[in-house]
Amino acid sequence: MKRILLIPVFAIAMTAGNAISCFAQGTVMVGGAAMYPQKNIVENAVNSKDHTTLVAAVKAAGLVPTLQSDGPFTVFAPTNEAFAALPAGTVDNLLKPENKSTLTSVLTYHVVAGKMDSKDLMEKVKAGGGMAKLTTVQGEELTIMKKGKHLEVKDSKGGIAMITIKDVYQKNGVIHVIDKVLMP
Repeated sequence: MKRILLIPVFAIAMTAGNAISCFAQGTVMVGGAAMYPQKNIVENAVNSKDHTTLVAAVKAAGLVPTLQSDGPFTVFAPTNEAFAALPAGTVDNLLKPENKSTLTSVLTYHVVAGKMDSKDLMEKVKAGGGMAKLTTVQGEELTIMKKGKHLEVKDSKGGIAMITIKDVYQKNGVIHVIDKVLMP
């Protein structure tokens, strides 16, 4: 009888140990879901309840294969709240098939080639005297700045997004969650 009771306890201990090990390897919680570094950007993003609008937009723009490729990419990922803060009708309008090129431009403006975690971004900001310019996949620049303990991203229209969750490592890059949609 004692052996039977020890097996479930051992199994629970092993499961908890695996979860702790997984989190020690860089797994971050985003939108109520674990983001696993061994999965690609799309495989992780689809599980975040805070990024359903972004995922729908990526699908509508046909960017899923790109964001599943080897990359690497640095993605500044706006939350659902960030999309909801846009003027009424903006998201619905962007998701229309006839606006696919505009949607693609907006989304690729949130992506930079290469893998840049917060340490890399901070080094670029310091080297740039307080700000760093990054060229997006879309072709225009974003400006990274430090404000207090946080990094901010400034778009070409002067809009500023704060990185609210940094260094969400992916198999093909890194995601930084932001609180505003960046506009080219």
